[in-house]
Order: sequence, then C-alpha cells, then structure tokens
Amino acid sequence: MNDLANSTMTQNSPPVRIDFNTPELQRKRKMRAFKDRLTRWYVLVGGLAVLAAITLIFFYLAYVVLPLFQGAELTSKKALEPTWLQQDAGKPLMIALEEQNLVGMRVSDKGQALFFDTKTGAELKRVELPVPAGTQVTSIGSDQPGSPLIVLGLSNGQAMVFNHTYKVTYPDNQKTITPGIDFPYGQAPFALDPQGRALEHVSVNVNGETLTVAGSHGSQLLVSQLTREENMMTGEVTSEQKTIDLPQMTEPVKAIFIDPRQQWLYVINGRAQADVFSLRDKSLNGRYKLLDDGQSEITASAQLVGGISLIFGDSKGGLSQWFMARDPDGEQRFKLIRSFQMGAAPVVQIDAEERRKGFIALDSAGQLGVFHSTAHRTLLVEPAAEGAGILALSPRANRIIIEEGGKLLPLSLKNPHPEVSWSALWSKVWYENYDEPKYVWQSTASNTDFEPKLSLSPLTFGTLKAAFYAMILAAPLAIAAAIYTAYFMAPGMRRKVKPVIELMEAMPTVILGFFAGLFLAPYLEGHLPGVFSLFLLMPIGILVAGFGWSRLPESLRLRVPDGWEAAILIPVILFTGWAALSMSPFLETWFFGGDMRLWISNDLGITYDQRNALVVGIAMGFAVIPNIYSIAEDAVFSVPRSLTLGSLALGATPWQTLTRVVILTASPGIFSALMIGMGRAVGETMIVLMATGNTPVMEMNLFEGMRTLAANVAVEMPESEVGGSHYRVLFLAALVLLMFTFVMNTLAELIRQRLRKKYSSL
Repeated sequence: MNDLANSTMTQNSPPVRIDFNTPELQRKRKMRAFKDRLTRWYVLVGGLAVLAAITLIFFYLAYVVLPLFQGAELTSKKALEPTWLQQDAGKPLMIALEEQNLVGMRVSDKGQALFFDTKTGAELKRVELPVPAGTQVTSIGSDQPGSPLIVLGLSNGQAMVFNHTYKVTYPDNQKTITPGIDFPYGQAPFALDPQGRALEHVSVNVNGETLTVAGSHGSQLLVSQLTREENMMTGEVTSEQKTIDLPQMTEPVKAIFIDPRQQWLYVINGRAQADVFSLRDKSLNGRYKLLDDGQSEITASAQLVGGISLIFGDSKGGLSQWFMARDPDGEQRFKLIRSFQMGAAPVVQIDAEERRKGFIALDSAGQLGVFHSTAHRTLLVEPAAEGAGILALSPRANRIIIEEGGKLLPLSLKNPHPEVSWSALWSKVWYENYDEPKYVWQSTASNTDFEPKLSLSPLTFGTLKAAFYAMILAAPLAIAAAIYTAYFMAPGMRRKVKPVIELMEAMPTVILGFFAGLFLAPYLEGHLPGVFSLFLLMPIGILVAGFGWSRLPESLRLRVPDGWEAAILIPVILFTGWAALSMSPFLETWFFGGDMRLWISNDLGITYDQRNALVVGIAMGFAVIPNIYSIAEDAVFSVPRSLTLGSLALGATPWQTLTRVVILTASPGIFSALMIGMGRAVGETMIVLMATGNTPVMEMNLFEGMRTLAANVAVEMPESEVGGSHYRVLFLAALVLLMFTFVMNTLAELIRQRLRKKYSSL
C-alpha cells in the first residue's frame, strides 16, 4: 500500500527543472564565444599576414629586378661655344674624355693636342706635338678601348706614338687634374713607309714590350713592330724595329685594326670587304664579304673593348658585330655574330665603351644610338645633333661630347644595365672566344674587358636536375614506406618507426652537405660497381627474402605477430648492402679493368666529376624522404576504416583494397606530399652547394655536377655590387625560384582538389 502511494505521489509530483541560465554558465558561454571569435580572428589575421608577407617579398624582388629591362636615357645639356673652337683650331681628328668627365682632349690635323674644361669649354692646356717641319698629320689611330695610346700618321710616311695622361693632385684639399702628353717610345717619329708616302690610315697596339703599328697608303699595307728590351744590370733600354711583310691589297684601305694579342690584322677595304692577316704566319687568313646586298658600303668601324670584336656601320644605317671563331674543321674564320639597325642614314662614327661590351654610333642625320653587343640590345636611338660630327664617350660611359658646327654638344647618358636582355638570360649567346652559341653563367673574371655571361638557363636546368635525381630516390622509398607503415604495419611497430623517420628531418642540411661532399663523394667514386650492384641486388634480396618467408612452415610464421614481418627485412637489407659493397673491388677488376671511373671516361666518353648528381641525389633524397613520408603516411592512415572493412567484407583482398580504395582515397594527400617534397628539393641550398662542385653546365649526365639557382644566390650575393647588374640578376634568380615554387604549388593544389572531388564518393 505504501509503495503504491509513494509511486502515485511520485508520478503526480511536478518535474524537476535544471536552470541552464545561471550566471556561472552564462560566463562560461561568453568566455567560450570570446575564445571562438579570438581564435577565428587570430587565424584570419595570421593567414592574411602570411599572404601579405609573400606578396611583399614578390613585389620587392620585382622592384629590384625591374631596372634591368629599362632602356637608356639621354639628356642634352647647354651647347658650349668655346673661343678656341671659333678660331682656326683645325679639323678635329679625335676627341677623348678622362675618367672624371672634367677634362676633354681634342687632337686636330694641325698637330695640336688641346685640353679643355668639359663644363665650360675653356681651354686648359695646348700641346704642340713634335711633328717634323713641313709635315702634316694625315690620319690618327688608337689602341683598343681603355688604352691611352694614340698614333698619328704623317704625310712623310712616319708615325708618332703618344699617350694622353691626367695626373690627379689635391693642393689645399682641392681636386686638381693636370693633363699632359707622354711619349713612351720617344718623341721622334719612326718611319713606317720607306718611300715616304702619306699614311692615310694607321693603327697601333702594344702587347707587353712589343709595339705594333700598321698603316696604309692607297692599297699598300705597311706593318712594323718595335720591341724594347731593358738590361737588368745596366738599365739600358734597347729598341729593335722590324718590318712585317704581308700580301698586298687590291682595293683601297678604309680602316685597320690590330688584335690585342697581335695575332690578327684586320684590314677593311673596298666597299665592304675585310681581309684578315695572320701576323704570326705572315699570311692571309681570308677575304670576307661584310655586306651581301652589293649596294651598301662600310662607312664606320671600331673595336669593342678587349679588341676581339669589330663593329661595322654601313651606308644604310646597319651595324654588325664580327669576330674570329673556329669552324667545325678547326680553322679560324671571321664570322658575323649579330646585327643591329639604327636607322636609314649612313653611320659616320662608332665609339666603344671602355669597360663593357657596349658601343654608341652616330649617323649623318645626327641620330645617336646606344647598343650592347652581348645582350643584342638596342637601348636608345635619339636625335643628338643636327648633322654628322665627331663624338667622344667617357670611360664610365655616362657622358658624351659631340663637336658639330663649331659647337660642343655635351650629353648625359644613363645606361646602368645594358648587358641584360631576355635573350642573354634564357637563349644561347655567341660569346667572344667561343666557337658557337652556348648557355653560360660566368659573372666575374680577372680582367676589365671581360664579357659577362649571365644566362640563367644552366642554373634553372641544374635546379631541376638536382630535384629530379633526388625525387627518383626519395619518392618511391617514401611513398612505399608510408603505405606500408599506415596500412600493413602493426600499430605498436608503427609508433616506433614513424617518429624515427620523421626525426630524420631534424638533421641540418649543412651537415648532410658536409658529409656528402667530404665522405660520400669519394666513397662512391671508389665503390662505383658496388653502389650500382646495390641498386640491383637490394630489391632482388627483398623479393627472395619474401619468397622464402612465404615457404616457411605456418607454425614458424605464426610466431611473428601480425604486422611485425617487416622487422625480418632488417638483417636482409644489412647483409645485401654489405655483400654488394664488399664485392665492389672484385667487380671493378673483372669488368672494368680495375678502375670504373676511367672506364666511364675513356671507354664511354662520359665526363665524371667526383661531386656529381649521383651524390646530390642520395644526399638530397635522404633530406626529402621525411617530408614526403610524413604527409603521405598521414593521408593513407586517415582513410576511413569503414572503407577498408567494407571492401574486405565484400570479398576484396588486402592488395585489391589497397590499390582500388585506400590509395585512390589518399591520392590527394600523396600528391601533395610529392609536390611539397619537390618544392623542398628545388629550394635546397646547402647540400647542392657542398656536394655538386657548382659547375653551371647543362648536362643530364648522372656523373656531372650542376649549379642551382639557390646555391648560386648563396655563393655570389656576398660578392656582388649592390645595385649592379650582377646583383639584380641574382635577385631575378630568386624571383624565378619563387615564381617556380608558386606555380608548382598552385598546380598541385588544383590537381589535389580535382582528385579529392573525384574520389570523394568512395
């Protein structure tokens, strides 16, 4: 009765209410909402900050690189009308400027060298050259650009050689430049033509203690060499002059140039013909036709700095570069390298820069053109004068003076990066002293007439080559290990193996590069047969071990817990590796005559460098494996267990489930792992820096080294001049690397999204 009454009372009693709106719960909800908002904004701001940082890096690199592709700027200044020019100053034969652009020199047909202030035009000094009485100056010539040596051809068949000098002093802490004339071979002219005929064209070159002077009268060619020797005991200097007899010309001479090594003599004659003589063999190398149309003629010519290349201007405004290069038969020939077009008027004068492979040209209409030979770049064509005149380019190539119509026209030239163009960066370029166009990176040299070789193609090729060989090793091992660890391995063993592999990523790359360069490279060189047999025997050994394991009695196989079978392969791998490397000396003796490296070089004709792509592939592959493995293993392990069990329940074998369900579902993550590993390999610096030899060659040869974009920036950036062309090209290399990574990651994300969408229905 009592129980029934109590039950009735319980059923009729009002329900107990729980208050979820207490002040304490309200505070908790507010705090939770605050944390959610804070986390959301924190993640949003952090993501935007990362995007902003990457964008700023991109724009900063572009900001540094952009000036490389800008043209030249020419600024005209107020014309000067010096009093000495209004007087009878004679016909100008040459104008030159000194280093600081403060003093200019004018040589006239009166045998005077007049120095003037380039800012005001005022006369500073006038030097009467010791021209013999009754003799006139008929021609003038100079050594290669950058040399102060000048030669005057006289009407009596003699030649006079002198230097123009500029002494800098600081009296009372004020800079003073004192110009002067120096006669290193004596003031007395020496005879070039024994018949005493006027020298219509002259040229000069000095190489060590040998001075070579060439002149012409009509079609008659005259060449003489003056050799000076100093007695080390007495200090007495003796001179010996000898004449070089060369085959004579059939056409009137227009210009003469001497190779700086005094190997070749270039004689421009006729309408458009160049005869090249060998000064060593005293023979004619060949007669070369400079123009093909039969109507144009050569109207101007000049040597580029270094004296190897000649620039010719014609009567139709064309310009062309020529230099000596070997034919396939090994013979040296005078070859057309590249052409430019300035306008339609005849080119009247060409003046080369003294420190770069650039030059300027002036035509009869007064147009001035600025060009660069190596980059094959026309930087500027603008009117600079009213007609033809005579011009001078300063040693720093930033100031031009034109004498025209009794005035001096000063011009300011801004041309900081002429040696960079799209073709010079990415196409084959025919460099001086090369027999054919090539991809070359060589940014510096010891001499001032060096031709910069700034091709990014071998660096980009080296970057992809290093990444390719690293991925060949890393991708199969990392992906296979990730699949086995996540799908087949026992959980207990997986908890031990995965952290060990991921711990490999903590190894500093500088240590890996140091190990690869100092130990791995010489070890591989001495054990090449063992290394290659290891690549062959290791998979065979694993397959044999697996086959043998499958043939063991079931009672023995069941003693090993499910998923721990991989531990049995450890001794197999160690034994196979030891056996392969131990057999290396015997294999080398049996098959390769005791030295496989010599066999590769001599018998196969393949270049072998100790620090090569094989070393980089092994070392960088070791560094990339943890990245690929970790991401791919997580992707495979994250495949829902229900998919695997469902496939097995429907009768599929474990391998069928793996290949048709698990890998397809995990394919977006596996693909991402490969792309991240590829990006890691592309951007690697220290390993390729220390293990490749840093040779910028475009060879896919496994036994040759390479130079990558990242390693090149790391090596050369500390030595580059801030703001210079080399400096900006290195930033361009960094920009190329950034854009390559960006494009690759973008494509990887697009492909990953498509894979995820395609296999999301599994």
